[in-house]
Parts: sequence; C-alpha cells; structure tokens
Amino acid sequence: MHISEIKYGDLQKLKEKAQIETNAKQRDRYRVVALALEGWQTKAIMTKLDRSKNFVQRWCYFYRDGGIEAIAPKRQSGRPTKLPRKKEPELIKRIQDGPTDSDGGVCVLRGRDIRRILEREFGVKYSLFGVYDLMHRLGLSCLKPRPKHRKNDPEKMQQWLEQAPFLSKKSEQKTPKRKLRSGSRTKCE
Repeated sequence: MHISEIKYGDLQKLKEKAQIETNAKQRDRYRVVALALEGWQTKAIMTKLDRSKNFVQRWCYFYRDGGIEAIAPKRQSGRPTKLPRKKEPELIKRIQDGPTDSDGGVCVLRGRDIRRILEREFGVKYSLFGVYDLMHRLGLSCLKPRPKHRKNDPEKMQQWLEQAPFLSKKSEQKTPKRKLRSGSRTKCE
C-alpha cells in the first residue's frame, strides 16, 4: 500500500513517536504508517511487523483520512458506572449523614447496608465488592468506627479515671544485684 499524500515532516515524527512509544500495539501503528510512507507494499509491511492485512490497511487509511492525530491513542471511555455520576454527591451526603431509622437500627453503615441503600434509594444493584470499589472511588473509607454505646457518659468516665485506685504498684527488686562477670573462665598466659 502506498499513501500518495505525504505531509511534510510526518515521516520523521512517526519514526520518533515509534521509538519512544511503550505500548507495542501503538508503536506498530506508527511503524505501519511510516513504512507505507517510505513506499513499502502491504505484504512486506505485514511480514516485517507480523501483523494482519486488516491491521496494516486500517491504520494507513486512518492516517490518509486524518493525519497523525487519527492514529494517536485515544482515551477509552470504558463501561459506564451503574450509579450515574450526577448522583454520586447525593450518595456521599447520604453516607456521611449516617444511618437513619429506616436502616434497621444499625449504628454504623457497613458495606451491606450501603448496598441496601443503593438498591432501595438509588435503584441500582451492586455486589459487595462493587460497593467497596465505589466507596474507594468516591474517597470514602471502608473502615467503621468503634460503636458508641447509647448510655455512654464521658463525664462519668473521666470521674472514674480520676478517682480509681491504682491497680498495681511498682514491684520490689527481688533479685540481689551482683557484679557482672564477662569473659572466659580460663586465663591467658
């Protein structure tokens, strides 16, 4: 395959990009077009790079129609999230507000509780692993604080600490102090 329209300086740019590219597939895209610009035929390029005819022709056509920008790597969008991005702030606020009476009397929201909230209030189903992954992506911690008892009184706790008797006292030295001996029992002569 020969590309008739060679843009000034593209061949050198393609060779430079091919040398610094770390992704092998992308590097081959640059090399395919560079070889085609040098006048190589499709079969020769296929043999040299060990690529299919479809691969060689596809990237040459992309270059012909759009230049180097057309063969440059593009960010892949990936699979969309189950929970729409616009609802994420609402979920964060709901989790930070803590459990409500409708959460079954829990004092701390756990992964399975958040999973239930997502299904009931937001209409999306997540696995438990998916819930933890979502929380991590939103910057929320999966750690749960130690529960606080409803009858806990900080003033009474401090009062007890101040008035409590010492439960242990400093122990007496039971073993007599002796001078330490070090070295060998035999004398050097």
